[in-house]
Amino acid sequence: VLPSSSEGFGVAERIVLLTFISAVILMAILGNLLVMVAVCRDRQLRKIKTNYFIVSLAFADLLVSVLVMPFGAIELVQDNWIYGEMFCLVRTSLDVLLTTASILHLCCISLDRYYAICCQPLVYRNKMTPLRIAVMLGGCWVIPTFISFLPIMQGWNSIGIIDLIQQRQFNKASNSTYCIFMVNKPYAITCSVVAFYIPFLLMVLAYYRIYVTAREHARQIRVLQRAGAPADGRQHHPDQHSTHRMKTETKAAKTLCIIMGCFCLCWAPFFVTNIVDPFISYTVPGKLWTAFLWLGYINSGLNPFLYAFLNKSFRRAFLIILCCGDERYRRPSILGQTVPCSTTTINGSTHVLR
Repeated sequence: VLPSSSEGFGVAERIVLLTFISAVILMAILGNLLVMVAVCRDRQLRKIKTNYFIVSLAFADLLVSVLVMPFGAIELVQDNWIYGEMFCLVRTSLDVLLTTASILHLCCISLDRYYAICCQPLVYRNKMTPLRIAVMLGGCWVIPTFISFLPIMQGWNSIGIIDLIQQRQFNKASNSTYCIFMVNKPYAITCSVVAFYIPFLLMVLAYYRIYVTAREHARQIRVLQRAGAPADGRQHHPDQHSTHRMKTETKAAKTLCIIMGCFCLCWAPFFVTNIVDPFISYTVPGKLWTAFLWLGYINSGLNPFLYAFLNKSFRRAFLIILCCGDERYRRPSILGQTVPCSTTTINGSTHVLR
């Protein structure tokens, strides 16, 4: 999708590359399908508002792994683009659209968590109404079109660098054609700011406030625990619900910070290079571009595994699906002796963790 290295790969390199790329694509497809099916089938997961954003994010990542990554892999391994110029533009537009949608979803998740953890329950319910969630989800998909299909199909990204693009599209030495996506300075700045830097800044601010709130909650938990130990040595919890709520919120914040951190580590190299390259006369090596791009693609298959390892509710839902509904992994019935903490919702939306 970006400037090709034109240096080609040896047979051994192609085999290793193809194996690695196939594993990434398969991981992304199966993992994101699993997330979507888990939320659709699990009633408790459907009650959590945050999971609507997670399902939409999984859908965007699934489309990346189905509509974008395979064609990039074919071009990378064959060192040739065989699908024509128009499909190159469509595929590039889809790439920008879907990857931008991913980070906007994570931005919405961070805002949802901010209101759930840092605000009172009534404020959260007023802020995160079904209508507002629908508008936010719509924005995650509509906003990226203004920096993907619209400018790319109109050729705004290539103004002033058309000759350089045409020069790199065809390699006379190997008689190969490439799907080149190069951007001029205005488009590079605009696209990167909208797709990465503004959402990243909002997420940092939101998670900073969540971190401060979590520290305060941790202090309150210690106070409650000390107050709950009477002189006779018997353990008594004066506010068990508040203690459990604060512990759950703190763990949820840590989980989502890890997810956001992985996303930034995967995509930051690409977006930094995307802005720098036009100002250094497009001298970034093709293989470095390719490495940064596929590092970003890896993130599309990473989030489902973060959910599985860090979120008990998702982990249970995954096990039920993979083990064909094995009763060992189902939640105890409400008629049982105890109701598990994982069924508790906080501010109407809980990311339950253990």
